[in-house]
Amino acid sequence: MKKLLSLFAAATLSLAIADEGMWQPHQLPTIAKQLKKAGLKLDPEDLTDLTGFPMGAIVSLGGCTASFVSDKGLVVTNHHCAYGSIQYNSTEDNNLLEKGFLAKKYDEEVPAAPGSRIYVTESISNVTNQIKSGLTDSMSGNDRYQHIDTQSKKLVAECESDKAYRCSVVNFHGGLEYYLFKQLTIRDVRLAHAPAKSIGKYGGDIDNWMWPRHTGDYAFYRAYVGKDGKPADYSEDNVPYEPKHHLKVNAKGVDEGDYIMVLGYPGSTNRYRTASEVIYTFTQSYPLSKELMGSMIENIKDNSAEGSDARIKYESMLAGLANYEKNRGSMMESYHKGTTEARKVKLSQDLRDWVNDSKKRKEKFGDAIEQLDALVKQSQKTSVRDTLLGYTGWASQMMTTASRLHRLAIEKQKDDMDRERGYQERDMNRFTQGMKRINRRYDPKVEQAMVFNLMNRYANLPEEQRVPAIDRFFGLDDGYKPEALKAKLAEMYSKTDLNDEAVRLAWMEKSVEDFEKSNDPFIQYAVKTFKARKALEDQSKEEAGQFNAVRPKYMEAIIAYNKSKKLPVYADANSTLRITYGNVKGYEPADGIKALPFTTLEGITQKDTGVWPFNSPKKQLELIEEKKYGKYYDKKIGSVPVNYLGTLDITGGNSGSPTLNNKAELVGLVFDGVYESIIGDWDYDPSLNRSIHVDSRYMLWVMKHIDGAENLIEEMDIVR
Repeated sequence: MKKLLSLFAAATLSLAIADEGMWQPHQLPTIAKQLKKAGLKLDPEDLTDLTGFPMGAIVSLGGCTASFVSDKGLVVTNHHCAYGSIQYNSTEDNNLLEKGFLAKKYDEEVPAAPGSRIYVTESISNVTNQIKSGLTDSMSGNDRYQHIDTQSKKLVAECESDKAYRCSVVNFHGGLEYYLFKQLTIRDVRLAHAPAKSIGKYGGDIDNWMWPRHTGDYAFYRAYVGKDGKPADYSEDNVPYEPKHHLKVNAKGVDEGDYIMVLGYPGSTNRYRTASEVIYTFTQSYPLSKELMGSMIENIKDNSAEGSDARIKYESMLAGLANYEKNRGSMMESYHKGTTEARKVKLSQDLRDWVNDSKKRKEKFGDAIEQLDALVKQSQKTSVRDTLLGYTGWASQMMTTASRLHRLAIEKQKDDMDRERGYQERDMNRFTQGMKRINRRYDPKVEQAMVFNLMNRYANLPEEQRVPAIDRFFGLDDGYKPEALKAKLAEMYSKTDLNDEAVRLAWMEKSVEDFEKSNDPFIQYAVKTFKARKALEDQSKEEAGQFNAVRPKYMEAIIAYNKSKKLPVYADANSTLRITYGNVKGYEPADGIKALPFTTLEGITQKDTGVWPFNSPKKQLELIEEKKYGKYYDKKIGSVPVNYLGTLDITGGNSGSPTLNNKAELVGLVFDGVYESIIGDWDYDPSLNRSIHVDSRYMLWVMKHIDGAENLIEEMDIVR
């Protein structure tokens, strides 16, 4: 791969401290000394080659990370990353979530949830100059947004001339830099193996973000392609994909103090946000979203019996809601107990003082800082309304489906390059898959309860914060009556035909006129509120364009300031390929408490109650009682290690990332962080930041002794 030079790569020279940082591949040579000191045996230069080893084995699932572990397309990731596919293939009579799944042969593997993809990053190109060419300070926010969008589409269209690839332009440092990512896109993804939920999700929401942990959070997919070796839609004639590189699995694992690194696709962090953004998030935005998530969890549970088909359809959503509700709660707790706010306020003041201390710096950065503060304040005015409407659209398959289908009809009137993202020809396969997977994730009773919950909150906002067209459609413009809203929703759900897959697919070919004549209540909603929702969208684009005009200049100031203080300079996570490194290490979460770095099989029996979420399979408990450790016994801890702690800097999206040793052998999977480190998305603390990994030895022990997955063990290259 052509070596990339970041505009600010030089700023990373010997500036990394502790194990902080989610590093872009091309930055690694600049922190080579730190990597070698931590214990890396490989040449950091090798990690910049995306098509070489080990980078060529690392893949994205579009929200989680995974890796190839055989030359026949076998992919390992977290159980919770494959949860949607396990749920999709589960029914009340054949609940794979409860009993697990193992395919002994290729033809026993089942398709993952529609729309599942495996993305193999093959190249990253700096396209900052191409994107910014033609931008002027006099542009409106909307013009600026459209210019960047148009330039991005051109680059993507050129990159995707080979239909086997999916390309995207991603901004770094708030729009200071732009990179074009080219990814081979494998469309036929199948579930090969997943342990029972009582192993893969052991501890459930109670243990989520907690230590000690005893969770076997792993699962296996397999990538399939056409007989010509190229990506293809699902077909019985397809064959396993043969990657150029795959990881070896180390059955000896790691010891305390050993070097480990995670290669993956972390979702998003906000380490460089202004003090006012941080304060607003933790005092207003997070409390609201936490409360909304909790209420939707109640809606689902109150309207679906445990183990019922309706509950199975919402298991994946429940898991996500519970995860983020606890995430928000712990972040707020850490924020209010700690010094994050005081230090962010001090940093903002120190940055201003540093800028104002130099005439040259003041001329270059001063206006941007003030303008950014003003934009932040402006954007917060409508955030509650936008949050409620966003959650409503997310919770309602019917509202979202009708709105997307109607928008598709509108966009199809334009030339392909002029269409909105998500509605171009490149998006139609994914769009179709989205229409197909709805029925396994939709129950009218459950959805109606969630929509009423959210619309009821929206209806109680001050009139000036609401949207007149939405008010008119739901009858809120003549005084809000909860029972009338309930009746309106009940009528909509009883009369819609969009719960039928064939109907949804047929609407993809309809005209705008067909939508305007339709009597389907959700399509009427889409048509009658479109202009109002489009106005909100345009307002959001204007705001995004305004931020894009000032955030890069602010980030230039932050980078220059950090460089002057010898602090690390890395971009916030943005779902692109990153490397983070550290060591196996425990921590001290509170006075008088020391957390050891490993948990063991015996810890499972100590927690076990026989009742979910602490209900290990009977066979597992018997093996532990009999000390049947097999080849995976560790003399240092006197058992088989289950999970371990590391000092790695991770966040959501890293889930499923392979944890590698100093030779780039797989020694586990990262799947969580400790409670005290969740605020790391905003504020890094080396003493409390700990990642949680499932040990490769535990994975192999369960596969051999519990699930009988010898076929997969034999397929992988096991280092003993």
